[in-house]
Amino acid sequence: MNDLDLFSDPYGDGPPPEETRGRRDQRRRRKRQKRRRRSGRAAALFAMAFLVAVFGTGGVLGYAWLDNKWHPPDYEGEGSGKVTVQISDGASGSVIGTTLEQHKVVKSSQAFVKTYNKETRASSIQPGFYQMRLQMSSAAAMALLLDPKSRAGNQVTIPEGRRAIEVFELLAKKTGISVKEFQAVAKRPKNLGLPSYARGKVEGYLYPGRYDLDPNGSAEQILKEMVGRFTKEADSVDLVAEARKAHLNPATVITLASLVQAEGGKPSDLPKISRVIYNRVDKGMKLQFDTTVLYALNERRLTVTEKDLQTESPYNTYLHVGLPPGPIANPGPDAIEAALAPAEGTWLYFIATDPTNKVTKFATTEQERLAIEKEFRAWQKAHPGQ
Repeated sequence: MNDLDLFSDPYGDGPPPEETRGRRDQRRRRKRQKRRRRSGRAAALFAMAFLVAVFGTGGVLGYAWLDNKWHPPDYEGEGSGKVTVQISDGASGSVIGTTLEQHKVVKSSQAFVKTYNKETRASSIQPGFYQMRLQMSSAAAMALLLDPKSRAGNQVTIPEGRRAIEVFELLAKKTGISVKEFQAVAKRPKNLGLPSYARGKVEGYLYPGRYDLDPNGSAEQILKEMVGRFTKEADSVDLVAEARKAHLNPATVITLASLVQAEGGKPSDLPKISRVIYNRVDKGMKLQFDTTVLYALNERRLTVTEKDLQTESPYNTYLHVGLPPGPIANPGPDAIEAALAPAEGTWLYFIATDPTNKVTKFATTEQERLAIEKEFRAWQKAHPGQ
């Protein structure tokens, strides 16, 4: 035993039990503290590593998102191949971009929208069908949409008051589809979407207006689109309910509207012509409209002969009382409105006294009728052959 040991333990029998336990407790506490410090440092290091991983990945993803937003993927060049794309009426830049992306014209709608927003003429893009190329840059796609020569469809305007056969002739000229094919489709109207009250007849239900025809569309698709336009317009004016208010069925309204359209000149005259029809039908008078006779004859002219007036047909309103059995033309919205809401008046007659300038005059008495007929005869004399 050395001096140090004797000094620390003068009696040589070790420290007292209390002191020994105190030192052991201290050692245990120090060990626990060391373990806690080690655990704390490990937890801190793990947390830091986790945060770095999360924010590091988030930063990468965030950067990628911003880069995609600022620099959306886009093709380069003019593209190749051909694809027909339809731009709908009123389509926004994002709708056009989505359409082009779906047809694989542009790589992303975002890239196109970015180009669209920079183009001052973008709002002048017209609805219709366009001949585009695959995998075009957004700038090249925009240039084609602004070029009238890229319009791939057949734009056609169907005037109000044209008969079905005349509509077929106009469509045939624009599409190259024969009149006979349109007639054949009209004879099997099951897939055209005609309203039930049309009774399977397209006459009166081929809505007039401007159409952008699909260059690849069939006769059935085209007529279906026209009937669909009629249905949409009929729904917008609530035709069925309005007809019921007027104590008519919808088919009668369209027949009446076709007469108004065929006889009318200026839009302001249509409600008056409608009132003449109502008044004559109410009095049991024959309508005696030349237009119905010419419809039966499938002709277009101003003069009707005595022989024409003897034509045996349910459409000859010189021979039969009341309305013809169906429409004689395809009326527009003004004529349909006039059929539902005729002007107030006592007129029983009207005559186009100046067909060239669409001047129509109205009369209530036979004497008044003779006076305006005289004006028409004078016009006829001044315009022989018409």
